Amino acid sequence: MKYTSVKVARFIRRPNRFIAHVMLDNNEEIVHVKNTGRCREILQEGTVVILEEAKNTERKTKYSLIACYKGNVLINIDSQIPNLVVFDGIKEGKIKEFREVTKLSKEVVYGNSRFDLYFETNDQRGFIEVKGVTLETEGIAMFPDAPTQRGCKHIYEMIKAVEDGYAGFIFFLVQMKGVKYFTPFEIRDPEFTKALKLASEKGVTILAYDSIVSEDGITIGSPVEVRLKTM
Repeated sequence: MKYTSVKVARFIRRPNRFIAHVMLDNNEEIVHVKNTGRCREILQEGTVVILEEAKNTERKTKYSLIACYKGNVLINIDSQIPNLVVFDGIKEGKIKEFREVTKLSKEVVYGNSRFDLYFETNDQRGFIEVKGVTLETEGIAMFPDAPTQRGCKHIYEMIKAVEDGYAGFIFFLVQMKGVKYFTPFEIRDPEFTKALKLASEKGVTILAYDSIVSEDGITIGSPVEVRLKTM
């Protein structure tokens, strides 16, 4: 996935979850943040950030903040991107678990949830729920960075789908390279960790892949080991 027009800036502050102040071309600019998560570990004053210029010239903010550097690692924080990256990865045969897919659809309603992807192969049909991961500590990728009731709801709906005979996948897209493994962030959200562990026990497949991130794009990377917390 490629962004059409990007610029490099420096992060100043984030007064709320929707906007940030950055220094761009020696001017302070207010930009939209394409991620409502906390991102406190990476959005630090002075951090080099990547902006995407908005196509809509009538928008209040001219740019959106889409990525930032943490040391030498570039992290994509665009929460609208993971579904597309996984969708394209499946279409292009880059995700080994889905190389036999014959049908792939976005945003499919099941029960009380709308799952990100629906797929079919010659011998099964199922759902994929995609979660973007931007939090990394000492090489460990974690999700979520804030409590998520919605995330728990999706997991329990996925368990129900598996009980009804569908294949179910929770897919964590780590929006960076270089992590050692993925694990749910139990301290930040114990209920999500509990739900994810239960899902694994009930037959839901938990996957994680990293990403190849550049300043103007992001594509699917390689499988990442998943370690579930013991309760």
